[in-house]
Amino acid sequence: MESLTEVWAAVCAYCKTRVNEITFNVWFKDLQLKGLESGEATLYIKTVFQRKVILENYKSILDDAFQHVLQFPVHVRIITDEDTPITSIRYDANGNAQYDYTFDTFIVGNSNRFAHAAAHDVAENPGRSYNPLFIHGNSGLGKTHLLNAIYTRIHEKYPEKVLVSVSCETFTNEFIYSLSHGTTSQFRDKYRKVDVLLIDDIQFIAGKDSTQEEFFNTFNTLYEAHKQIVITSDRPPKDIATLDERLNSRFEQGLIADIQPPEFETRVGIIKRKAQLMHFDLSDDIIFFIAEQVKSNIRQLEGVVKKLLALSRLNENITIAVAQGAIRDIRNDNQPEPVTVQKIVTEVSRTYSVPQEDIFSKKQDSPISYARQVSMYIIREVTGMSYKAIGEEFEGKDHATVLYSCKKIAKKIKENPKERDTINDIIKNLENA
Repeated sequence: MESLTEVWAAVCAYCKTRVNEITFNVWFKDLQLKGLESGEATLYIKTVFQRKVILENYKSILDDAFQHVLQFPVHVRIITDEDTPITSIRYDANGNAQYDYTFDTFIVGNSNRFAHAAAHDVAENPGRSYNPLFIHGNSGLGKTHLLNAIYTRIHEKYPEKVLVSVSCETFTNEFIYSLSHGTTSQFRDKYRKVDVLLIDDIQFIAGKDSTQEEFFNTFNTLYEAHKQIVITSDRPPKDIATLDERLNSRFEQGLIADIQPPEFETRVGIIKRKAQLMHFDLSDDIIFFIAEQVKSNIRQLEGVVKKLLALSRLNENITIAVAQGAIRDIRNDNQPEPVTVQKIVTEVSRTYSVPQEDIFSKKQDSPISYARQVSMYIIREVTGMSYKAIGEEFEGKDHATVLYSCKKIAKKIKENPKERDTINDIIKNLENA
């Protein structure tokens, strides 16, 4: 084995022989091998929750996999985003700048001025300015940047405060885990005994009744104790069709701030700031050209600058033509991942509180059968797969069974507005994921 990539590919191949495909996709697929030295393998996973589940349930499989591949025992260590120390700017293995999302690195313009001001006030006076603060806007416009800036500023100014910042998906997964493992009291301690709670992408709570109930009670506990709550979403509360009316009311009693696509001057400022942080000297002609071409996604602006920096280090002369090629490459790289059967079943599973394995199985219990039928309907609507191909994903269901399921859900949608809204929210979440 000559590289980490080869070692990790072999480890994954071994793990696939020990767990089923669904388990591998849910718990192993997102792991990354970051280091291997002195008998220790350092793996990365995004959240502490994922690490907890993997260490509790699958560490022995990982140990066996490394032993099998390397022919000697290895200590497996898993790190997460929460283990990363806060610094103003750092560099990855390739020398690319990796700076933190702080207020200092956020470029303010007409499109985001109100949201920035509100976020800054909340960070300076948590629990006393706007509560809750609800920030919404399309993907790639800076919502998560502001959320992290709030976290960083409060952490610096009020080090004694307890802060929790998670995605709605993580909150949902941890809640489901707590129910199945009898740890709801620990879960509630984690989220209800904090000074600041920051939740990203709250739209993923849509349609998940038990999770909404839990979040509503968490929200009330914190709000009544004058603790700060900050929420982001890809759309305003009123546009999340199956959001509980009580939650909608709670969100709207605070401050709602939107972020729009940046205007030209702001895009220029963003490009200049990102180039400056990377110690990269870009001419105004190139900056203006990028700002004219990339208009609606800040992540793409950053991606183009990084691409040009990499090319400059290869002694490439950065011209308009080179910038045009970089923009084309980044746009292709930033195409949304296709919505897969696994993604659909995962979202249906969360919404209806039915395990993914059961949806794929032959079990005929009513809640499981219904979740399976919804999955088939959404797969047909979103992917356009044939009825035969859909059936093959569910242990060989035949064409007629899938057709019946799709017709049943289509009829249900027409007759039941709440169910229509639930399924439409699932589809929206999948499209915006």
